[in-house]
Amino acid sequence: MKYLSLILFLFFVPFLKAQNIKLSKEIKVGGNLGWDYLSVDEASQRLFVSHGNVVNVIDLKTEKVIGTISDTKGVHGIAIANDLNKAFITDGAENAVTVINLNTFELIEKVAIQGIKPDAVLYDKFSKKVFVFNAKTNDATVLDALTNKVVKTIPLDGKPEFSVTNAKGLVYVNIEDKNQIKVIDATKLEVLHSWDISPGDEPSGLAFDSDNNRLFSVCGNSILVVTNADTGKVITKLPIDEGSDGVFFDEKRKLVFSSNGSGTLSVIKQKDKDHYAVLQTVKTAKGARTLTMSKATGTLYLPTASFGEAPAATNDNPNPRAPITPDSFKILVLK
Repeated sequence: MKYLSLILFLFFVPFLKAQNIKLSKEIKVGGNLGWDYLSVDEASQRLFVSHGNVVNVIDLKTEKVIGTISDTKGVHGIAIANDLNKAFITDGAENAVTVINLNTFELIEKVAIQGIKPDAVLYDKFSKKVFVFNAKTNDATVLDALTNKVVKTIPLDGKPEFSVTNAKGLVYVNIEDKNQIKVIDATKLEVLHSWDISPGDEPSGLAFDSDNNRLFSVCGNSILVVTNADTGKVITKLPIDEGSDGVFFDEKRKLVFSSNGSGTLSVIKQKDKDHYAVLQTVKTAKGARTLTMSKATGTLYLPTASFGEAPAATNDNPNPRAPITPDSFKILVLK
């Protein structure tokens, strides 16, 4: 047995080295406000980054800021629709969706919705629908992506977080306060299933493996839950660090990445559809809790900023946040 273990170890060592992810550089953006999701336009290799009341656009070839989409108050999510030359942006402070031209960044339309605090947003190319997930009203506003018109509101009976599509008619969304994944029929626009993903608690970020029909949910109790997207069965759980709000699955390298706000990136290897192992815990920076990846290059992008000292706790504010250092907003680049 010890010889078998040695052979497996010798086989695995070069593999580990080949998967060595590390922080390579920072892209300075500047600014003093908070951030949430970010999305890559794969066709143009541009990065769209939510940032306070604007969206910063970065050319990934030059790593320079090339545009700012203004008037997106309380922005959270950006959904890219290349086939329509549109991006759909949630304005959480205005209860609206900003629709822009992907090439020129010009406003096409600002769509008012009844949902309160729109957060995550998803474009489903299969149904040509946009799903806007509203944190305060516990529902999803559905837009026709061709006309930009609201077509339905879907009750979700809980606070929705990130969502993914299987590109075949199903949309999956994490329900943070119920520890669930809801399954939505993208054509009928109704909830088909509600799956309990315990022991995962407060699921936020969500990713999808289309080859194996597996869902990856990062949770507030510092675990990543793997779920069968056909049956809703929890397959396994993996340890991650605190404060994760984002997860990405790299189909080429079979790696799952969890961005942890405590200042690390968890790198998990998919051995097969039901077996996984943590390969690395990469140091990033405090606050880097969301992420995306360019599928063309395999490069990861995590937004964050520098922070000062947190003020002393008071009765009115028992958990004070550390202030953002002025003009320090940036994107971490990992390869």
